[in-house]
Amino acid sequence: MGTKHVRLDEDVYEAIRARKHEDETFSEAVERLIGGPSLLDLAGILSDDEADAFREAVDDVDAADEEDLDDLVDRFEGA
Repeated sequence: MGTKHVRLDEDVYEAIRARKHEDETFSEAVERLIGGPSLLDLAGILSDDEADAFREAVDDVDAADEEDLDDLVDRFEGA
């Protein structure tokens, strides 16, 4: 992998330097700070059937969490 030289305003350089971990290079710090892949990069990785199954699983977990929370509230209200 090659390298490039870039000009940074001093305030931008200082902002990166302030956020850079001691054990990482400036390149590693910039890469970490700009984030990973966009959520748009994930579009289309699931088939319609897989997406439906995933949604159903999330809904099931949400329903179970809601029931658990209701039970907890009931226990504290009765105490």
